[in-house]
Amino acid sequence: MNYSFFYQGCRLTSTLLILIILGIAISLWQQSGPAFHHFGWGFLTNATWDPVTQNFGALSALIGTLVTSLLAMLLVVPWSLFIALCGHLLIPAFIKKPVRVFIDLMAGIPSIIFGMWGMLVLVPLMANIVEPFLGITLGKIPGIGILFSGPGIGIGVLTASIILAMMVLPMLSAMLLDLLETVPKQTEEAAFGLGAKPFEVMFKVLMPQISSGFIGTCMLGLGRALGETMAVTFVIGNSHQLFTSLFSPGTTISSSIANEFTEALGTLYPSSLLALGFILFAITFVVIVLARLLLKRYKAH
Repeated sequence: MNYSFFYQGCRLTSTLLILIILGIAISLWQQSGPAFHHFGWGFLTNATWDPVTQNFGALSALIGTLVTSLLAMLLVVPWSLFIALCGHLLIPAFIKKPVRVFIDLMAGIPSIIFGMWGMLVLVPLMANIVEPFLGITLGKIPGIGILFSGPGIGIGVLTASIILAMMVLPMLSAMLLDLLETVPKQTEEAAFGLGAKPFEVMFKVLMPQISSGFIGTCMLGLGRALGETMAVTFVIGNSHQLFTSLFSPGTTISSSIANEFTEALGTLYPSSLLALGFILFAITFVVIVLARLLLKRYKAH
């Protein structure tokens, strides 16, 4: 009887969660209807965002969201793997627990704290040291040099990507550590017994066994980066202009909504902001569903 009550409660809770998600999606779609009806598919390909002339397009915010999130993942994945390697194979057992607690504490830091730290500490560091260095080194390479061209003012897409990477790092590291703990200890001991070194055990023995879970974990981290708001708003510059250099100011969907929603008047302006929210909801939903499917596939094997 108790088991049946618990089972029915879980079913009810799951159904309510699905209904809430559907309700959010339907509400966003309805509220963004005027913008999609007025601009059509051109809303996705138009880079202009001009409240004065009531001409709105999602392209600049969409590109800014994707670029900052993907660049953050490129920065954070190697560091997360290194932390997972150290935490699982290299650190003595009596240090592992404090390190894990520290990682979990970092994951709980509010995003606005990251944003304030980024504005006060990271932005001057980027403007005075990092971006000038990247400009005279990577900026001279044909092709990719355009990504590191222009004046380094500290506030821009690259700085926002670094902040996102720092925010995703604790979560990704903790999840990778959990994945590595699922690998049987006998497998590691056999590899060490054959003379393998820690990095060889990590990348030749452990990584092949957690590959699907690793991809799913990275996609969950990407989902976190896509929706981050306040930390990015502090350091990205909030410009709706298309950019070619990572040093340039830009914007993301979430930062655009946070900056402008209270000032949106009329019908078309707030509807366009809600249309941005619907696009972000759809992207994040697809990413998280794919991540869950990959994790489910990993657990099945």
